[in-house]
Order: sequence, then C-alpha cells, then structure tokens
Amino acid sequence: MEEKNYRDLFTELESYERKGIYMSLDGYRASALQIVTACMMKEEGSYMRDYIISREGNIEALTFTDINECRQEEMPLSKAGLKL
Repeated sequence: MEEKNYRDLFTELESYERKGIYMSLDGYRASALQIVTACMMKEEGSYMRDYIISREGNIEALTFTDINECRQEEMPLSKAGLKL
C-alpha cells in the first residue's frame, strides 16, 4: 500500500473510533493506529475486514483478521464486549 492509502485508512478507522465502534485485530481490541501499523508491517498477505451490522443497519463492530494465519480462532462477540 502507498503512504496515502495508509493515511486514508487511518482517517476512516479514526472516524469509526470516534463514533465508539468496537474494532479488533486478530481477535483483540485495537485502535485505528494499531490496525494501520499492523497493515503497514505486514510484508506479505493482508487482513480481511468484517463489519458487524446491527438490526437497524448500523455498524457495531469492525474486525480485521490476518488471512494468512494458520489458526482461525474467532472471539465470540459476547466476549468482545458486544451484546448479541
């Protein structure tokens, strides 16, 4: 990714953070800066982004998962602090 793309990603994620939307990276709560830094450090592969949407159609959570990791563990939403 180019530097501009990382800045754009940070701006996007920071806006979610300001709205109080839960974000995680590989199952752990993460800030916009932590997620962008992890994406920048990744030499190969990428992260898959998943949105958790409420019944009303609002974004409740945003998760990033390393798609190259052998382990495919997922943290249940109830453990992540979200109500099901």
